[in-house]
Amino acid sequence: MQDKLGFIGLGAMGRPMALNLLKAGYSVTVYARRPATLDALIAAGATACATPAEVGAASDIVITMVMSAADVEQVVLGDNGVMHGMRAGTVVVDMETISPLAARRIAQALAQRQIDMLDAPVSGGAIGAERATLSIMAGGPLAVFERVKPVFESLGKTVRHMGEHGAGQATKACNQLALTVTLQGVAEALTLARSYGVDPAKVCEVMSGGVAASRVLELFGKRMVERDFANGIDAHFYYKDLHIVLDLAHELGVALPACALVMQSFNALIARPGGATRDSSWLIEVLEGMCGVQN
Repeated sequence: MQDKLGFIGLGAMGRPMALNLLKAGYSVTVYARRPATLDALIAAGATACATPAEVGAASDIVITMVMSAADVEQVVLGDNGVMHGMRAGTVVVDMETISPLAARRIAQALAQRQIDMLDAPVSGGAIGAERATLSIMAGGPLAVFERVKPVFESLGKTVRHMGEHGAGQATKACNQLALTVTLQGVAEALTLARSYGVDPAKVCEVMSGGVAASRVLELFGKRMVERDFANGIDAHFYYKDLHIVLDLAHELGVALPACALVMQSFNALIARPGGATRDSSWLIEVLEGMCGVQN
């Protein structure tokens, strides 16, 4: 029999993910603090519940796609959290980006009730969520991963088991570290080009054809050149992820000097009026301001 799914966290990422599960033929039960976010899902065949606990009672696998570790703990472990409705042998899958340490802590709490857990954050943004092309990195018992894998394959193209509890979130932290450091490098390169009087669009084109080519350059470099800072992923999401990376590094005693530098750039970006909700490519204007470069 096909597992019945629950889904909590119906924002820019969660809503299209839940819709893709419905399209794949799954029975999906949903909960949202804002009822208006449920309309499209109910129209597509989802069943709405009044509390996370009700979602847990109706589901074999519950997916969360909320904002922070505190949010996960609230909807999973808190009053009326999903664990209060779930049976032994069911599974919670947290797919947002949180600390690996928090993921392990939540898994341990669920294990006391014989409820399994996977931490399975994603990469690919809202477009990847809509197109079901996400990259999914999962941590937890291999047998549980194999059970949930068909669900993951309805959401993404790259699905990997990374290790035990926390390994998925640790992998996502590595991803965000590489992404944001590269973003800083792209912004600095284009600022240097503009300072010398070279057309940043041409520099971006040349770099895209050489060893410096990357998905970060392709996406964020284009936005920097075109001064399109309204679209993409809000900067405060990456800011949150940088905190996760640095907290993990502190816990492990690992030096990440480039990450610490990028965090300072994001501090300046977030401090700007409206900076938190602009695309992170706006970082180039922060750097230009430091250098006195005129756009």
